[in-house]
Amino acid sequence: MTLSDSSPPVTTPAPQDTQPDHGHAKRWLILAVIAIAQVMVILDATVVNIALPSAQQDLLFSDDQRQWLITGYALSFGSLLLIGGRVADLFGRKITFLIGVAGFAIASAVGGAAGSFEVLVAARVGQGVFAALLAPAALSLLTTTFTDPSERGKAFGIFGAISGAGGAIGLLLGGVLTEYLDWRWCMYVNLIFAAIGFFGGVSLLTKGRAAAERPKIDLIGVVTATAGMFALVFGLGNAESESWSSPSTWGFLIAGGVLLTAFVAWQTKSAHPLLPLRILLHRNRGGSFLAIFVLCAGMFVIFLFLTYFMQVNLRFTPVTSGLGFLPMIGTLMVGATLATTVLLPRVGPRLLVTVGMLLAGAGIGLLALLEADSKYASAVLPALLVAGFGIGLTMASAMNVGIAGVDPQDAGVASAAINAVQQIGGSIGTALFSTIAASAVTASLTEGKNPMAAAVSGYSAAFTWSAILFGVGGVICAFVLRPSVPEELRTAGPAVHM
Repeated sequence: MTLSDSSPPVTTPAPQDTQPDHGHAKRWLILAVIAIAQVMVILDATVVNIALPSAQQDLLFSDDQRQWLITGYALSFGSLLLIGGRVADLFGRKITFLIGVAGFAIASAVGGAAGSFEVLVAARVGQGVFAALLAPAALSLLTTTFTDPSERGKAFGIFGAISGAGGAIGLLLGGVLTEYLDWRWCMYVNLIFAAIGFFGGVSLLTKGRAAAERPKIDLIGVVTATAGMFALVFGLGNAESESWSSPSTWGFLIAGGVLLTAFVAWQTKSAHPLLPLRILLHRNRGGSFLAIFVLCAGMFVIFLFLTYFMQVNLRFTPVTSGLGFLPMIGTLMVGATLATTVLLPRVGPRLLVTVGMLLAGAGIGLLALLEADSKYASAVLPALLVAGFGIGLTMASAMNVGIAGVDPQDAGVASAAINAVQQIGGSIGTALFSTIAASAVTASLTEGKNPMAAAVSGYSAAFTWSAILFGVGGVICAFVLRPSVPEELRTAGPAVHM
Protein backbone atom coordinates (compact mmCIF):
# COMPACT_ATOMS: atom_id res chain seq x y z
CA MET A 1 0.00 0.00 0.00
CA THR A 2 2.74 2.42 0.98
CA LEU A 3 4.83 1.72 -2.13
CA SER A 4 1.88 2.07 -4.51
CA ASP A 5 0.76 5.30 -2.85
CA SER A 6 4.16 6.89 -3.34
CA SER A 7 4.82 5.69 -6.87
CA PRO A 8 4.75 8.53 -9.42
CA PRO A 9 3.71 6.50 -12.50
CA VAL A 10 0.22 5.83 -11.18
CA THR A 11 -0.80 9.31 -10.10
CA THR A 12 -4.36 10.13 -11.16
CA PRO A 13 -3.90 13.66 -12.60
CA ALA A 14 -1.94 12.32 -15.58
CA PRO A 15 -4.91 11.72 -17.93
CA GLN A 16 -6.08 15.29 -17.37
CA ASP A 17 -2.65 16.71 -18.20
CA THR A 18 -2.50 15.24 -21.70
CA GLN A 19 -4.54 18.17 -23.05
CA PRO A 20 -4.12 20.88 -20.46
CA ASP A 21 -4.82 23.93 -22.57
CA HIS A 22 -6.62 22.73 -25.67
CA GLY A 23 -10.25 23.11 -24.61
CA HIS A 24 -13.02 20.69 -25.53
CA ALA A 25 -11.88 17.15 -26.38
CA LYS A 26 -14.03 17.10 -29.54
CA ARG A 27 -13.15 20.64 -30.53
CA TRP A 28 -12.43 19.86 -34.20
CA LEU A 29 -15.81 18.18 -34.61
CA ILE A 30 -17.37 21.21 -32.96
CA LEU A 31 -15.54 23.42 -35.47
CA ALA A 32 -17.04 21.35 -38.30
CA VAL A 33 -20.55 21.81 -36.89
CA ILE A 34 -20.04 25.54 -36.37
CA ALA A 35 -18.57 25.89 -39.87
CA ILE A 36 -21.57 24.16 -41.46
CA ALA A 37 -23.92 26.50 -39.63
CA GLN A 38 -21.81 29.49 -40.70
CA VAL A 39 -21.91 28.33 -44.32
CA MET A 40 -25.70 28.24 -44.14
CA VAL A 41 -25.89 31.82 -42.82
CA ILE A 42 -23.31 33.32 -45.17
CA LEU A 43 -24.34 31.62 -48.40
CA ASP A 44 -27.98 32.59 -47.89
CA ALA A 45 -26.97 36.17 -48.57
CA THR A 46 -26.13 35.19 -52.18
CA VAL A 47 -27.69 31.80 -52.96
CA VAL A 48 -31.01 33.48 -53.79
CA ASN A 49 -29.45 35.89 -56.31
CA ILE A 50 -29.22 33.43 -59.20
CA ALA A 51 -32.67 32.02 -58.34
CA LEU A 52 -34.39 35.43 -58.51
CA PRO A 53 -35.42 35.28 -62.21
CA SER A 54 -37.01 31.85 -61.78
CA ALA A 55 -38.75 32.84 -58.55
CA GLN A 56 -40.03 36.02 -60.18
CA GLN A 57 -41.47 34.09 -63.11
CA ASP A 58 -43.11 31.59 -60.77
CA LEU A 59 -44.58 34.03 -58.21
CA LEU A 60 -45.20 36.92 -60.65
CA PHE A 61 -43.70 39.81 -58.69
CA SER A 62 -42.29 43.00 -60.23
CA ASP A 63 -38.71 44.13 -60.74
CA ASP A 64 -39.13 46.77 -58.03
CA GLN A 65 -40.24 44.14 -55.52
CA ARG A 66 -37.49 41.61 -56.05
CA GLN A 67 -34.81 43.63 -54.20
CA TRP A 68 -36.65 43.00 -50.93
CA LEU A 69 -35.82 39.31 -51.13
CA ILE A 70 -32.20 40.38 -50.65
CA THR A 71 -32.75 43.42 -48.43
CA GLY A 72 -35.27 41.66 -46.14
CA TYR A 73 -32.60 39.17 -45.07
CA ALA A 74 -29.94 41.81 -44.46
CA LEU A 75 -32.47 44.07 -42.76
CA SER A 76 -33.54 41.65 -40.05
CA PHE A 77 -30.07 40.10 -39.74
CA GLY A 78 -28.18 43.37 -39.35
CA SER A 79 -30.68 45.11 -37.08
CA LEU A 80 -30.93 42.24 -34.56
CA LEU A 81 -27.34 41.06 -34.36
CA LEU A 82 -26.38 42.92 -31.19
CA ILE A 83 -29.41 41.53 -29.40
CA GLY A 84 -28.51 38.06 -30.61
CA GLY A 85 -25.01 38.44 -29.22
CA ARG A 86 -26.26 39.55 -25.83
CA VAL A 87 -28.85 36.73 -25.75
CA ALA A 88 -26.01 34.25 -26.31
CA ASP A 89 -24.10 35.72 -23.38
CA LEU A 90 -27.11 35.82 -21.05
CA PHE A 91 -28.94 32.58 -21.79
CA GLY A 92 -26.15 30.30 -23.00
CA ARG A 93 -24.37 29.87 -26.32
CA LYS A 94 -25.49 26.28 -26.88
CA ILE A 95 -29.23 26.92 -26.51
CA THR A 96 -28.98 30.13 -28.55
CA PHE A 97 -27.10 28.29 -31.30
CA LEU A 98 -29.65 25.45 -31.41
CA ILE A 99 -32.66 27.80 -31.46
CA GLY A 100 -31.01 29.80 -34.24
CA VAL A 101 -30.37 26.70 -36.35
CA ALA A 102 -33.88 25.27 -35.82
CA GLY A 103 -35.60 28.58 -36.50
CA PHE A 104 -33.54 29.14 -39.64
CA ALA A 105 -34.62 25.71 -40.90
CA ILE A 106 -38.31 26.45 -40.27
CA ALA A 107 -38.10 29.81 -42.06
CA SER A 108 -36.32 28.14 -44.99
CA ALA A 109 -39.02 25.47 -45.28
CA VAL A 110 -41.71 28.18 -45.32
CA GLY A 111 -39.81 30.05 -48.04
CA GLY A 112 -39.40 26.95 -50.17
CA ALA A 113 -43.13 26.26 -50.04
CA ALA A 114 -44.11 29.93 -50.54
CA GLY A 115 -47.06 30.47 -52.85
CA SER A 116 -46.79 34.24 -52.94
CA PHE A 117 -44.21 37.00 -52.91
CA GLU A 118 -45.33 38.18 -49.46
CA VAL A 119 -44.79 34.76 -47.88
CA LEU A 120 -41.35 34.47 -49.48
CA VAL A 121 -40.29 37.89 -48.17
CA ALA A 122 -41.60 36.98 -44.70
CA ALA A 123 -39.53 33.78 -44.81
CA ARG A 124 -36.42 35.72 -45.78
CA VAL A 125 -36.99 38.11 -42.87
CA GLY A 126 -37.43 35.09 -40.58
CA GLN A 127 -34.13 33.66 -41.79
CA GLY A 128 -32.46 36.93 -40.87
CA VAL A 129 -34.00 36.93 -37.39
CA PHE A 130 -32.69 33.47 -36.54
CA ALA A 131 -29.36 34.13 -38.26
CA ALA A 132 -28.95 37.02 -35.81
CA LEU A 133 -29.10 34.45 -33.00
CA LEU A 134 -27.01 31.81 -34.72
CA ALA A 135 -24.08 33.83 -36.07
CA PRO A 136 -22.79 35.47 -32.85
CA ALA A 137 -23.37 32.27 -30.88
CA ALA A 138 -21.31 30.33 -33.44
CA LEU A 139 -18.36 32.71 -33.32
CA SER A 140 -18.35 32.93 -29.52
CA LEU A 141 -18.53 29.11 -29.31
CA LEU A 142 -15.46 28.99 -31.52
CA THR A 143 -13.66 31.38 -29.18
CA THR A 144 -14.51 29.46 -26.01
CA THR A 145 -13.93 26.01 -27.54
CA PHE A 146 -10.37 26.66 -28.74
CA THR A 147 -8.39 27.87 -25.74
CA ASP A 148 -4.90 27.03 -27.05
CA PRO A 149 -3.52 30.02 -29.04
CA SER A 150 -1.90 27.95 -31.80
CA GLU A 151 -5.03 25.88 -32.40
CA ARG A 152 -7.24 28.94 -32.15
CA GLY A 153 -5.23 30.46 -35.01
CA LYS A 154 -5.90 27.42 -37.20
CA ALA A 155 -9.59 27.41 -36.25
CA PHE A 156 -9.98 31.09 -37.07
CA GLY A 157 -8.18 30.54 -40.35
CA ILE A 158 -10.76 27.94 -41.35
CA PHE A 159 -13.63 30.06 -40.04
CA GLY A 160 -12.37 33.18 -41.82
CA ALA A 161 -11.97 31.30 -45.08
CA ILE A 162 -15.54 30.03 -44.81
CA SER A 163 -16.86 33.49 -44.03
CA GLY A 164 -15.06 34.99 -47.00
CA ALA A 165 -15.90 32.19 -49.44
CA GLY A 166 -19.51 31.69 -48.33
CA GLY A 167 -20.87 34.26 -50.77
CA ALA A 168 -19.16 32.65 -53.74
CA ILE A 169 -20.23 29.18 -52.59
CA GLY A 170 -23.79 30.51 -52.49
CA LEU A 171 -23.55 31.63 -56.10
CA LEU A 172 -22.26 28.21 -57.17
CA LEU A 173 -24.85 26.30 -55.17
CA GLY A 174 -27.65 28.59 -56.32
CA GLY A 175 -26.67 27.98 -59.92
CA VAL A 176 -26.62 24.20 -59.52
CA LEU A 177 -29.94 24.03 -57.68
CA THR A 178 -31.71 26.44 -60.02
CA GLU A 179 -30.45 24.83 -63.20
CA TYR A 180 -30.93 21.18 -62.26
CA LEU A 181 -33.73 21.22 -59.69
CA ASP A 182 -35.86 24.27 -58.91
CA TRP A 183 -35.39 27.71 -57.34
CA ARG A 184 -37.24 26.48 -54.24
CA TRP A 185 -34.32 24.20 -53.46
CA CYS A 186 -32.23 27.30 -52.76
CA MET A 187 -34.39 27.47 -49.62
CA TYR A 188 -34.89 23.75 -48.98
CA VAL A 189 -31.13 23.04 -49.07
CA ASN A 190 -30.83 24.82 -45.73
CA LEU A 191 -32.71 21.95 -44.09
CA ILE A 192 -29.72 19.70 -44.78
CA PHE A 193 -27.24 22.16 -43.28
CA ALA A 194 -29.54 22.81 -40.34
CA ALA A 195 -30.02 19.12 -39.56
CA ILE A 196 -26.26 18.58 -39.38
CA GLY A 197 -25.78 21.72 -37.31
CA PHE A 198 -28.64 20.97 -34.91
CA PHE A 199 -27.94 17.31 -34.16
CA GLY A 200 -24.19 17.94 -34.13
CA GLY A 201 -24.72 20.78 -31.68
CA VAL A 202 -26.96 18.68 -29.42
CA SER A 203 -24.42 15.86 -29.22
CA LEU A 204 -21.15 17.82 -29.10
CA LEU A 205 -21.75 21.16 -27.41
CA THR A 206 -21.71 21.36 -23.64
CA LYS A 207 -24.03 23.54 -21.64
CA GLY A 208 -22.19 26.61 -20.46
CA ARG A 209 -22.18 27.67 -16.86
CA ALA A 210 -25.18 29.78 -16.00
CA ALA A 211 -24.51 33.26 -14.74
CA ALA A 212 -24.69 33.62 -10.95
CA GLU A 213 -26.97 36.60 -11.41
CA ARG A 214 -28.66 37.16 -14.74
CA PRO A 215 -28.21 40.83 -15.66
CA LYS A 216 -31.10 42.79 -17.07
CA ILE A 217 -31.30 43.36 -20.80
CA ASP A 218 -30.69 46.98 -21.75
CA LEU A 219 -34.15 47.80 -23.17
CA ILE A 220 -33.28 51.34 -24.21
CA GLY A 221 -30.17 50.01 -25.93
CA VAL A 222 -32.25 47.32 -27.65
CA VAL A 223 -34.73 49.86 -29.01
CA THR A 224 -32.20 52.44 -30.18
CA ALA A 225 -29.77 49.88 -31.69
CA THR A 226 -32.46 47.83 -33.44
CA ALA A 227 -34.41 50.83 -34.71
CA GLY A 228 -31.21 52.61 -35.75
CA MET A 229 -29.81 49.71 -37.75
CA PHE A 230 -33.26 48.99 -39.20
CA ALA A 231 -33.56 52.58 -40.42
CA LEU A 232 -30.02 52.57 -41.78
CA VAL A 233 -30.39 49.33 -43.74
CA PHE A 234 -33.92 50.26 -44.88
CA GLY A 235 -32.69 53.63 -46.17
CA LEU A 236 -29.81 52.00 -48.01
CA GLY A 237 -32.21 49.47 -49.52
CA ASN A 238 -34.33 52.32 -50.90
CA ALA A 239 -31.33 54.03 -52.52
CA GLU A 240 -31.14 51.59 -55.44
CA SER A 241 -34.84 51.45 -56.28
CA GLU A 242 -35.59 55.15 -55.77
CA SER A 243 -32.60 57.51 -55.40
CA TRP A 244 -30.28 59.02 -52.83
CA SER A 245 -32.35 62.22 -52.99
CA SER A 246 -35.61 60.46 -52.11
CA PRO A 247 -37.01 61.25 -48.63
CA SER A 248 -37.46 57.52 -48.06
CA THR A 249 -33.69 57.18 -48.48
CA TRP A 250 -32.10 60.15 -46.74
CA GLY A 251 -34.89 60.40 -44.18
CA PHE A 252 -34.29 56.89 -42.92
CA LEU A 253 -30.51 57.34 -43.13
CA ILE A 254 -30.69 60.45 -40.94
CA ALA A 255 -33.04 58.71 -38.52
CA GLY A 256 -30.67 55.76 -38.35
CA GLY A 257 -27.71 58.03 -37.67
CA VAL A 258 -29.56 59.87 -34.90
CA LEU A 259 -30.74 56.65 -33.25
CA LEU A 260 -27.31 55.03 -33.41
CA THR A 261 -25.74 58.17 -31.94
CA ALA A 262 -28.28 58.03 -29.12
CA PHE A 263 -27.44 54.35 -28.66
CA VAL A 264 -23.72 55.06 -28.27
CA ALA A 265 -24.43 57.89 -25.81
CA TRP A 266 -26.70 55.62 -23.74
CA GLN A 267 -24.13 52.84 -23.61
CA THR A 268 -21.87 55.11 -21.56
CA LYS A 269 -24.60 55.43 -18.90
CA SER A 270 -26.35 52.06 -18.89
CA ALA A 271 -25.66 49.73 -15.97
CA HIS A 272 -25.99 46.71 -18.29
CA PRO A 273 -24.98 47.99 -21.75
CA LEU A 274 -26.04 46.04 -24.82
CA LEU A 275 -22.66 46.76 -26.42
CA PRO A 276 -20.01 47.65 -23.82
CA LEU A 277 -17.89 50.38 -25.38
CA ARG A 278 -14.78 48.73 -23.99
CA ILE A 279 -15.17 46.27 -26.86
CA LEU A 280 -14.90 49.03 -29.47
CA LEU A 281 -12.48 51.41 -27.74
CA HIS A 282 -9.49 49.23 -28.47
CA ARG A 283 -7.07 50.21 -31.20
CA ASN A 284 -6.58 46.81 -32.82
CA ARG A 285 -10.24 45.87 -32.48
CA GLY A 286 -11.39 49.15 -33.97
CA GLY A 287 -8.99 48.73 -36.88
CA SER A 288 -10.12 45.17 -37.49
CA PHE A 289 -13.78 46.21 -37.48
CA LEU A 290 -12.96 48.93 -40.03
CA ALA A 291 -11.17 46.38 -42.23
CA ILE A 292 -14.14 43.99 -42.12
CA PHE A 293 -16.54 46.84 -42.93
CA VAL A 294 -14.54 47.92 -45.99
CA LEU A 295 -13.98 44.32 -47.07
CA CYS A 296 -17.67 43.42 -47.05
CA ALA A 297 -18.69 46.67 -48.73
CA GLY A 298 -16.13 46.18 -51.49
CA MET A 299 -16.65 42.45 -52.07
CA PHE A 300 -20.23 43.08 -53.18
CA VAL A 301 -19.15 44.21 -56.66
CA ILE A 302 -17.36 40.94 -57.35
CA PHE A 303 -20.27 38.65 -56.55
CA LEU A 304 -22.99 40.72 -58.20
CA PHE A 305 -21.53 42.49 -61.24
CA LEU A 306 -19.08 39.77 -62.23
CA THR A 307 -21.96 37.27 -62.17
CA TYR A 308 -23.83 39.48 -64.63
CA PHE A 309 -20.72 39.81 -66.82
CA MET A 310 -20.22 36.06 -66.91
CA GLN A 311 -23.82 35.26 -67.79
CA VAL A 312 -24.47 38.10 -70.25
CA ASN A 313 -21.11 38.75 -71.90
CA LEU A 314 -19.42 35.38 -71.57
CA ARG A 315 -22.77 33.54 -71.90
CA PHE A 316 -22.01 31.25 -68.97
CA THR A 317 -24.83 29.16 -67.51
CA PRO A 318 -25.67 29.62 -63.81
CA VAL A 319 -23.57 26.57 -62.95
CA THR A 320 -20.62 27.68 -65.08
CA SER A 321 -20.78 31.13 -63.51
CA GLY A 322 -20.56 29.58 -60.07
CA LEU A 323 -17.62 27.42 -61.15
CA GLY A 324 -15.93 30.55 -62.42
CA PHE A 325 -15.60 31.76 -58.83
CA LEU A 326 -13.84 28.59 -57.57
CA PRO A 327 -10.29 29.89 -58.25
CA MET A 328 -11.09 32.88 -56.05
CA ILE A 329 -12.35 30.58 -53.30
CA GLY A 330 -9.14 28.57 -53.54
CA THR A 331 -6.77 31.52 -53.14
CA LEU A 332 -9.04 32.99 -50.46
CA MET A 333 -8.74 29.85 -48.36
CA VAL A 334 -4.97 29.72 -48.88
CA GLY A 335 -4.64 33.35 -47.82
CA ALA A 336 -6.88 32.93 -44.78
CA THR A 337 -5.10 29.84 -43.51
CA LEU A 338 -1.63 31.25 -44.16
CA ALA A 339 -2.53 34.49 -42.40
CA THR A 340 -3.70 33.09 -39.08
CA THR A 341 -1.44 30.05 -38.74
CA VAL A 342 1.85 31.50 -39.96
CA LEU A 343 1.91 35.23 -40.63
CA LEU A 344 -0.29 36.89 -38.00
CA PRO A 345 1.59 35.51 -34.97
CA ARG A 346 4.85 36.73 -36.52
CA VAL A 347 4.25 40.06 -38.28
CA GLY A 348 1.17 41.40 -36.49
CA PRO A 349 -2.10 42.80 -37.88
CA ARG A 350 -0.94 46.13 -39.35
CA LEU A 351 1.22 44.78 -42.17
CA LEU A 352 -1.00 41.78 -42.86
CA VAL A 353 -4.34 43.63 -43.07
CA THR A 354 -2.86 46.53 -45.04
CA VAL A 355 -1.17 44.29 -47.61
CA GLY A 356 -4.28 42.11 -47.85
CA MET A 357 -6.57 45.07 -48.54
CA LEU A 358 -4.20 46.53 -51.12
CA LEU A 359 -3.96 43.17 -52.90
CA ALA A 360 -7.74 42.82 -52.91
CA GLY A 361 -8.03 46.34 -54.30
CA ALA A 362 -5.50 45.54 -57.01
CA GLY A 363 -7.46 42.46 -58.04
CA ILE A 364 -10.72 44.39 -58.24
CA GLY A 365 -8.87 47.14 -60.12
CA LEU A 366 -7.98 44.59 -62.80
CA LEU A 367 -11.70 43.86 -63.20
CA ALA A 368 -12.25 47.56 -63.90
CA LEU A 369 -10.32 47.02 -67.16
CA LEU A 370 -12.90 44.57 -68.53
CA GLU A 371 -14.26 45.20 -72.01
CA ALA A 372 -17.44 43.81 -73.55
CA ASP A 373 -15.40 41.14 -75.40
CA SER A 374 -12.93 40.29 -72.62
CA LYS A 375 -12.21 36.61 -72.02
CA TYR A 376 -12.38 34.72 -68.74
CA ALA A 377 -8.89 33.19 -68.81
CA SER A 378 -7.01 36.36 -69.72
CA ALA A 379 -9.05 39.06 -67.94
CA VAL A 380 -11.23 37.58 -65.20
CA LEU A 381 -9.16 34.71 -63.80
CA PRO A 382 -6.00 36.70 -62.85
CA ALA A 383 -8.14 39.31 -61.09
CA LEU A 384 -10.00 36.66 -59.09
CA LEU A 385 -6.77 34.96 -58.00
CA VAL A 386 -5.24 38.20 -56.71
CA ALA A 387 -8.43 39.51 -55.09
CA GLY A 388 -9.19 36.18 -53.42
CA PHE A 389 -5.77 35.96 -51.80
CA GLY A 390 -6.00 39.53 -50.53
CA ILE A 391 -9.51 39.01 -49.17
CA GLY A 392 -8.41 35.84 -47.39
CA LEU A 393 -5.48 37.60 -45.72
CA THR A 394 -7.68 40.46 -44.57
CA MET A 395 -10.81 38.60 -43.49
CA ALA A 396 -9.15 35.91 -41.40
CA SER A 397 -6.67 38.32 -39.76
CA ALA A 398 -9.29 40.95 -38.96
CA MET A 399 -11.75 38.44 -37.50
CA ASN A 400 -9.01 36.87 -35.39
CA VAL A 401 -7.74 40.19 -34.04
CA GLY A 402 -11.27 41.54 -33.61
CA ILE A 403 -12.18 38.85 -31.08
CA ALA A 404 -8.76 38.37 -29.45
CA GLY A 405 -8.54 39.37 -25.82
CA VAL A 406 -12.28 39.83 -25.32
CA ASP A 407 -13.51 38.80 -21.87
CA PRO A 408 -15.49 35.53 -21.96
CA GLN A 409 -18.68 37.27 -20.78
CA ASP A 410 -18.43 39.62 -23.77
CA ALA A 411 -17.59 36.99 -26.39
CA GLY A 412 -21.15 36.79 -27.72
CA VAL A 413 -21.71 40.52 -28.09
CA ALA A 414 -18.24 41.02 -29.63
CA SER A 415 -19.01 38.29 -32.16
CA ALA A 416 -22.33 39.98 -32.89
CA ALA A 417 -20.56 43.29 -33.45
CA ILE A 418 -18.30 41.68 -36.06
CA ASN A 419 -21.30 40.17 -37.85
CA ALA A 420 -23.17 43.49 -37.66
CA VAL A 421 -20.22 45.26 -39.27
CA GLN A 422 -20.29 42.67 -42.06
CA GLN A 423 -24.00 43.15 -42.72
CA ILE A 424 -23.92 46.93 -42.59
CA GLY A 425 -20.84 46.97 -44.81
CA GLY A 426 -22.53 44.70 -47.33
CA SER A 427 -25.68 46.83 -47.30
CA ILE A 428 -23.73 50.01 -47.92
CA GLY A 429 -21.86 48.30 -50.74
CA THR A 430 -25.17 47.18 -52.27
CA ALA A 431 -26.62 50.68 -52.33
CA LEU A 432 -23.44 52.60 -53.14
CA PHE A 433 -22.06 50.53 -55.99
CA SER A 434 -25.45 49.78 -57.54
CA THR A 435 -26.08 53.52 -57.71
CA ILE A 436 -22.62 54.15 -59.19
CA ALA A 437 -23.14 51.43 -61.80
CA ALA A 438 -26.63 52.66 -62.72
CA SER A 439 -25.35 56.22 -63.19
CA ALA A 440 -22.52 55.00 -65.43
CA VAL A 441 -24.91 52.92 -67.52
CA THR A 442 -27.23 55.90 -68.03
CA ALA A 443 -24.31 58.11 -69.07
CA SER A 444 -23.03 55.48 -71.51
CA LEU A 445 -26.44 55.04 -73.14
CA THR A 446 -26.67 58.82 -73.52
CA GLU A 447 -23.32 58.75 -75.33
CA GLY A 448 -24.78 56.25 -77.81
CA LYS A 449 -23.23 53.00 -76.59
CA ASN A 450 -25.18 49.78 -77.11
CA PRO A 451 -26.82 48.20 -74.02
CA MET A 452 -24.15 45.53 -73.55
CA ALA A 453 -21.27 48.02 -73.73
CA ALA A 454 -23.16 50.39 -71.43
CA ALA A 455 -23.64 47.59 -68.88
CA VAL A 456 -19.89 46.87 -68.90
CA SER A 457 -19.26 50.58 -68.32
CA GLY A 458 -21.42 50.31 -65.23
CA TYR A 459 -19.50 47.28 -63.99
CA SER A 460 -16.17 49.03 -64.60
CA ALA A 461 -17.28 52.12 -62.68
CA ALA A 462 -18.33 49.98 -59.71
CA PHE A 463 -15.07 48.00 -59.82
CA THR A 464 -13.01 51.19 -59.98
CA TRP A 465 -14.64 52.77 -56.94
CA SER A 466 -14.47 49.51 -55.02
CA ALA A 467 -10.72 49.33 -55.71
CA ILE A 468 -10.37 52.91 -54.47
CA LEU A 469 -12.31 52.02 -51.32
CA PHE A 470 -9.95 49.12 -50.62
CA GLY A 471 -6.91 51.32 -51.17
CA VAL A 472 -8.15 54.06 -48.84
CA GLY A 473 -9.23 51.49 -46.25
CA GLY A 474 -5.82 49.81 -46.37
CA VAL A 475 -4.02 53.10 -45.77
CA ILE A 476 -6.29 54.02 -42.84
CA CYS A 477 -5.85 50.58 -41.26
CA ALA A 478 -2.08 51.02 -41.55
CA PHE A 479 -2.34 53.99 -39.20
CA VAL A 480 -4.96 52.53 -36.84
CA LEU A 481 -3.68 48.99 -36.26
CA ARG A 482 -0.71 48.39 -34.00
CA PRO A 483 2.45 46.98 -35.63
CA SER A 484 3.19 44.59 -32.77
CA VAL A 485 1.76 41.10 -32.41
CA PRO A 486 -1.12 41.02 -29.87
CA GLU A 487 -0.18 39.22 -26.65
CA GLU A 488 -3.09 36.78 -27.11
CA LEU A 489 -1.66 35.62 -30.46
CA ARG A 490 2.04 35.77 -29.72
CA THR A 491 2.38 32.20 -28.51
CA ALA A 492 0.80 30.80 -31.68
CA GLY A 493 3.92 31.28 -33.81
CA PRO A 494 6.34 28.71 -32.44
CA ALA A 495 3.72 25.97 -32.55
CA VAL A 496 3.31 26.19 -36.32
CA HIS A 497 5.87 24.94 -38.81
CA MET A 498 5.68 24.89 -42.61
